[in-house]
Amino acid sequence: MGFTLDGPVLEGSLVRLEPLDHRHAPDLAAAAEEDRSSYRFTWVPRAPEIGAYIDAQLARTAAGRLAPYAQVDRASGRAVGVTAYWEPRLWPTGDGLCAIEVGFTWLAASAQGTGLNTEAKYLLFRHAFESWDVARVDLKTDARNDRSRAAIAKTGAQFEGVLRNWSPSWVPGEEGRLRDSAIFSITAEEWPTCRASLEQRLTRAGAQGEPSTPGTPSTGLSAPA
Repeated sequence: MGFTLDGPVLEGSLVRLEPLDHRHAPDLAAAAEEDRSSYRFTWVPRAPEIGAYIDAQLARTAAGRLAPYAQVDRASGRAVGVTAYWEPRLWPTGDGLCAIEVGFTWLAASAQGTGLNTEAKYLLFRHAFESWDVARVDLKTDARNDRSRAAIAKTGAQFEGVLRNWSPSWVPGEEGRLRDSAIFSITAEEWPTCRASLEQRLTRAGAQGEPSTPGTPSTGLSAPA
């Protein structure tokens, strides 16, 4: 039986990850126009570009390459950023998912450093390892992006190296150029330790208790990481 990439609603104490839809556009347009100083190494759409951005993500979804999410702040009910599963890799038999990447992530400035993105990563990792039974989760970022690399390392992901000229640069003014990408991963064997560490971080951030079991809907910045 083959695998179809279809991300369910994932809900925690701080954040609810909802499949990205045009209903999230007004919130995301406002989020994208907050302080943009942290977006140096990635492309984040401006407010007028949000509709086309969502269309592009949904086209990748239709091609089976992406499961995009809006990150919804549970306290306010507003979508404050996005994230995604993407580039699923199947076992050689084609039966089941071997690995998945977490990327396409950005957050409004006001949501950064609040624990919201940590919980989003926790929910995505947990679903990948415990529901899809993957062997590994990948993350990557521009090798020059020290802030992003530090944030990824704090999730418990292990740095694997730098792939030179790996993917298009998203830095303004570098259109048409390739960037070096820093690659990180978490393996299935590492997940229990990583999970415990993330849960401790979330407790300190105020995400009390175990996030609810994903799968049932309860009633959303960047180019590839």
